[in-house]
Amino acid sequence: MRVGMGYDVHRLGPDRDLIIGGIKIPYKYGLIGHSDADVLTHAIMDALLGAAAMGDIGKLFPDTDNAYKDIDSFILLKKVKEALQEAGYFIENIDATIIAQAPKMRPYIDDMRDKFANALDIELDQINIKATTEENLGFTGRGEGIAAEAVCMLYTAREMYSMDVTGGGCPAAGSCSACPRNNTGN
Repeated sequence: MRVGMGYDVHRLGPDRDLIIGGIKIPYKYGLIGHSDADVLTHAIMDALLGAAAMGDIGKLFPDTDNAYKDIDSFILLKKVKEALQEAGYFIENIDATIIAQAPKMRPYIDDMRDKFANALDIELDQINIKATTEENLGFTGRGEGIAAEAVCMLYTAREMYSMDVTGGGCPAAGSCSACPRNNTGN
């Protein structure tokens, strides 16, 4: 079992879309960054990469490379997922927090969870997203920016093969051929 954590922050400014968790949120400001500045997706990618000891998104997708200018962060997330799969890692769970005074995130969190679950090929109950304000304190509390933090747990293929999955507790969420969820008729 491997644990990773990620953190990201971006400044709010005019003339940008506000994209968080892959969802476009109506707001008078957007996040400023080299890519789409999706703080939540960036924090989750860094948590996943950290757990696998693969560096961070700045290493894989440097902001000095114009190929990543204004790129949709979910394109990068899928590349992270592929790198994890190639290295033999499976996602057990992700827990993330958006830190923003405004706008309110609650109306968008279920859509964000769905989007991450689909993009990462995990079950909905393997991704949790919540939001908090900082009670008007600090840069997020003053509405100058938005931050996000995430933690995750990964299993290696070696750990997966040594687990007893006969009780249906397979952390790969049915994505391997040995999983009881895939052998329902036999």
